[in-house]
Amino acid sequence: MIETLINPADSAERRAEKLLTIAEALMRRVEQATDDSGAAYAQFQRAALLEDQVRERTQDLGRALDLLNESNARLAEAMREAETARQNLSNAIETVQEGFALFDRADRLVMCNSRFAMHMPDVHARLQPGLAFQDYVAMVSRSPHLALPEGEAAQDWAQARMRRHKDRHVIFNVRMTGDHWVQVSEHRTADGGTVILQTDVTDIIRAERHERGKLLDDQARVIRATLDHINQGVGIFDAKARLIGWNQRLGALLSLPMGRLRIGASFENLFSRFRAEMQSDDISVAALMDWVGARGRRPPLEFEVRRGDDLILDVFAQGMPDGGFVFSFTDVTAERAALVALSRANETLEARVMERTLELEDALAHAERANASRSRFVAAASHDLLQPLSAAKLFISSISGEGLEPGARVALEKAQNALMSVEGILDALLDISKLESGKAAVSVGAVHLDRLLRTLSEEFAPMAAAKGLTLVVVPCGAVVESDPAYLRRILQNLIGNAIRYTAKGRVLVGARRRGAAVRLEVWDTGPGIPEEAQNDIFKEFHRLNARASASEGMGLGLAIVERACALLGHPLGLRSEVGRGTCFMVQLPLSEAGEGLPLPVEVPERRSGPVAAEKIAFLVENDADLLRALSLLLEKWGMTVLEAASGEEALALIEEIGILPDIFLVDHQLGEGMTGIEFLSRIRAAHGPVPARLITANRGWDLRAAATSAGIEVLYKPIDPRALEAVVARL
Repeated sequence: MIETLINPADSAERRAEKLLTIAEALMRRVEQATDDSGAAYAQFQRAALLEDQVRERTQDLGRALDLLNESNARLAEAMREAETARQNLSNAIETVQEGFALFDRADRLVMCNSRFAMHMPDVHARLQPGLAFQDYVAMVSRSPHLALPEGEAAQDWAQARMRRHKDRHVIFNVRMTGDHWVQVSEHRTADGGTVILQTDVTDIIRAERHERGKLLDDQARVIRATLDHINQGVGIFDAKARLIGWNQRLGALLSLPMGRLRIGASFENLFSRFRAEMQSDDISVAALMDWVGARGRRPPLEFEVRRGDDLILDVFAQGMPDGGFVFSFTDVTAERAALVALSRANETLEARVMERTLELEDALAHAERANASRSRFVAAASHDLLQPLSAAKLFISSISGEGLEPGARVALEKAQNALMSVEGILDALLDISKLESGKAAVSVGAVHLDRLLRTLSEEFAPMAAAKGLTLVVVPCGAVVESDPAYLRRILQNLIGNAIRYTAKGRVLVGARRRGAAVRLEVWDTGPGIPEEAQNDIFKEFHRLNARASASEGMGLGLAIVERACALLGHPLGLRSEVGRGTCFMVQLPLSEAGEGLPLPVEVPERRSGPVAAEKIAFLVENDADLLRALSLLLEKWGMTVLEAASGEEALALIEEIGILPDIFLVDHQLGEGMTGIEFLSRIRAAHGPVPARLITANRGWDLRAAATSAGIEVLYKPIDPRALEAVVARL
């Protein structure tokens, strides 16, 4: 038998022995060779070289064999360790009190312990590694030891189990035969496998059931005690309309014998007498029985019934989730009687309220008539007072100061100041009267603040200078929405009050832009107003400084400001600090109509004198004193004056002399004849536009609107000589 040169199964000694044999054979062939050309030597060299290569290869093979032997030893050790670990894992899971099973990521059984499927010996005997999870579920679903839920087939249970298997974590209870229960806990591993734990929870379920039974018994006793202590009659019925619970009040309200109230009594038999005696406008007997016999969800039912002539019951029925229902009966006889009595009382009360309302309406009408009478009286009285006041002012203005003694001149100035004070008080009373009566008419339009503030600055500068105060009025080109007359009156009162109550320092008037509004502010450095007195200062005839004389005001200015701001819808604010001063604020909306419009041109007032000389003025006035005073003043200014006491007399005089005057000054109230507006309208119809002023003490909106409609400007009484001089100067 010829052996191979290299055999992995040979030992190192055997391989060396083979190589020596080969070397000896080669040497013999060399020695026997007779080649004279040196071929034998060459063969020897090749043999030596081959021996070296064989030796190296032998050494490599030796090292490879050593490595292979070492690897085999390690593999054997690893296999022993793996088997040991597997045995340890098997022993470990066997010690677990729960049933344990591990399925790989392909849903194949890897291992399980002896407690897995403990209550299913038929399934446990077939558990072998490699069993598919689906086959395991199929075996469980067909096992006779599994107690399937009522109405559920094995196939349905298996499909539901496979659906739950798709979740990563699943915990549920499974009922077995013999009243055993197993809790199944299923979890996914990191590599996609599945671990299943099965725990016997029979004792826990039974204990819980026992406790629940005790709790239900306790609850039943509590419910029974509750039902017996409420004032309603309650009957509880199951899905087949059989009585399962009630209280004693039910029998008392329905007059049911105690023998009929028993478990299982049908609704139809129990309430047969009640249905026969039932009188209800809300529901019929047939509809009630249809509701009782309905299947499924019932809507709540509420109605009222009468039993006899004395008992009224409020009935409420409610369905329950299990198909049963509850009836409750409440005695509402006393409540209904109370409602009837209350209804009768309401009727009586309504009659009394109607009677009282009529009385209040009569009282309101009487108050309105009294208020209207007072307003008419104030207007008439003011007119009668303003007539002589105007005459007095004009008479004093007609007196030249030249040639008078100093004492007479001082007395004349004091008389002039006194008349101005009286005029201010009368104006304030008229304003208060109109504002209180609610009949003050306003004409809201675009008002240019620049002209208004400039006029007020010129008006109050002398008054501030006389007290040694600095009056600063900051110009403002804004155009606001307001009634120009009332806005001027508001600012006049605020600035006048600031100057009157400020002893030293200054008064500042300015405006601030606030979004779509402008806030006018009047600051002073006066004594300030204590917080507790800030509401009282807006009352009539209330003055914070009680030492102020009547000639300095009667405390009506701020009352007019408050009412006028309320009438115009302008918010009014106040900020004050005692010892530092006060700020009154009035907020006005910006006018969209006035945006982009030029400021109105103010015609400068010029003093009369040569301009008015040789001009003719026609005075139409039925008050002799006022007529005489106006004549004297106009003649002092160099004018020729024609006089008439009525419109008819004036028309006749113009017709007689055939001369048209340069200006007409006409009183509106000329007696029983034509009014001033009618007279001027006839003059203009006959002779065209002529300069004219309507003189009146009536500041009502109706008269102002009528004059504006006729194109006639108004000069209000008491007539200010300076205003009259400005009118004449414009000629």
